[in-house]
Amino acid sequence: QAGGAVSIGKHYPGHGGTATDSQASTPVINKDLTELLTYDLIPFKAAVDTGIDGMLVGHILFPEIDMEISSVSYKFITKILREEFGFEGMVMSDDMRMGGITKHMSCGEAAVRFVEAGGDMVLIGKYLEKQKDVFESLYEALESGRLTRERLEESVYRIIRLKEKTIA
Repeated sequence: QAGGAVSIGKHYPGHGGTATDSQASTPVINKDLTELLTYDLIPFKAAVDTGIDGMLVGHILFPEIDMEISSVSYKFITKILREEFGFEGMVMSDDMRMGGITKHMSCGEAAVRFVEAGGDMVLIGKYLEKQKDVFESLYEALESGRLTRERLEESVYRIIRLKEKTIA
């Protein structure tokens, strides 16, 4: 970061206790929030406190905290990361093509739910068909009112602010 590179923490809220690869299926971690706050989330909180630019959210299920996968969880992205930790930077998803999320919903639905949860930048890899699904789903969510222009502008602002930092 001191050298001008963007710093991104990953994979919030932490793969440390997983035995499953989120590329293939959804890791499940049976810990409560107190356990996470006193161990797993310590490096993420420290990164926020030292001014990390962005945070990448992994596809992990913590059923004792939220029945939503972390990458589409309002509780993990907005309540804990943004409100409790005070993170104002850019939040990006892990790749929405991964089995950890696609075993539960389409890439497009996952993208919309990620943005609804407070995420800013959707990561979607190499397949044009899946990229189109994400774009069309986000567009439809905006057109239907499911996502508001104001919500999207919050994300655009964070992304632009990060880009401006790298060219300054």
